Amino acid sequence: MTSNDFLFGVVPYAVATLAVIVTIIRWRSAPFTVSSLSSQLLESRKLYWGTVPFHWGLSLILIGHLGALLVPRGFELWNGAPVRLYLLEMTGLALALWAAFGITMLFIRRHGDARIRRVSTPMDTIVLVIIGTQIVTGIWIAVGYRWGSYWGTGVFVPYVRSLFTFRPEPDYVAPLPIVLKLHVLSFFAFLAVFPFTRLVHIITLPLQYLFRPWQKVIANREPPSPGYVSNHRRIRQYRR
Repeated sequence: MTSNDFLFGVVPYAVATLAVIVTIIRWRSAPFTVSSLSSQLLESRKLYWGTVPFHWGLSLILIGHLGALLVPRGFELWNGAPVRLYLLEMTGLALALWAAFGITMLFIRRHGDARIRRVSTPMDTIVLVIIGTQIVTGIWIAVGYRWGSYWGTGVFVPYVRSLFTFRPEPDYVAPLPIVLKLHVLSFFAFLAVFPFTRLVHIITLPLQYLFRPWQKVIANREPPSPGYVSNHRRIRQYRR
């Protein structure tokens, strides 16, 4: 077994298994830790300028990747016209730069504010570095190995589909440049650390609220006596 076979044929299943098992264990044994542990009350301005571009930029890029995986033929037809190919590539690059700005702001906030540093953990830094590596390598690929939305459907899509069918074909990745391999490996690294971070809260959906019975709120405060006059009314009477 070569290193390529191990990294792209064995590691994906190992990290996926780790992510599922640890997440379940954490959910069952320490459910109160499955939270974002938001620090918004400590600082909100940098958080806003970091989370909005980071979440939106990265989410739209992930939707694009998922679309290429599900309907690669549609991407091929779209990219058949050079204008549409340029538009898709420029949009992807713009979103990646937007996400890069967001994660930079989050990193500065996490390590530049003394109050945020006190509530941070080493895992917070690790996950920011891993996601930052994914974003930077994605920008590098978009600039140095252009038209990824065109050739990616013939390289990455068959490889990812081979993983889902449990017949891994790491040979698709073997001839790729190191930056493309690093882009894929950084995703595997993120999947491995995911259940140990606060990001695990994204798997929680408050579906129980849809089926929970109505709450009854009962006021135990006794009504004021007939001779009671509130302070507000006393003030108004005094002013008159």
